[in-house]
Amino acid sequence: MSTHRIAVIAGDGIGKEVMPEGLRAMHAVAARFGLDLEFTTFDWANCDYYVQHGQMMPPD
Repeated sequence: MSTHRIAVIAGDGIGKEVMPEGLRAMHAVAARFGLDLEFTTFDWANCDYYVQHGQMMPPD
């Protein structure tokens, strides 16, 4: 079975409050249906990152 790679970007509007519950649901679905999911979390694309770095995401 192949691994499904998913980027997790908790941007404004669906940020730090909502994303953990979404991930919890995804883990439950993966367990129920035998899916192999790999999550990579990125901490950019939100106002906190912008205030700290002066841009919404890294140039690369």
